[in-house]
Amino acid sequence: MKPSSLTVLQCQVVEEEVPLSLAELCRACNAAPELVLQLVEHGVIEPQGAGPQAWVFAGASLRRTRVALRLLHDLELNLQGAALAVELLDEIARLQHALQAAR
Repeated sequence: MKPSSLTVLQCQVVEEEVPLSLAELCRACNAAPELVLQLVEHGVIEPQGAGPQAWVFAGASLRRTRVALRLLHDLELNLQGAALAVELLDEIARLQHALQAAR
């Protein structure tokens, strides 16, 4: 008989309206603050606030950050490539939504 394997997953539902601090975003994405700062510098995510300690990110930043991190790690894109890919994926989603609304 094979030993059974049990995998426990944890998740947290984040609404688009729920603001996240830099620390919360890093924790949710399992990313170093330095990498998140680079994503901000490349325009992947846009915080509100005067500086990193006061930054607040919208819920959509969580999704964009996770997508960018997967592109960086899985496809080995550089930051510029990941930023462009995230923008193009968002544009495709907007166009698909507009097409569905037009039907």
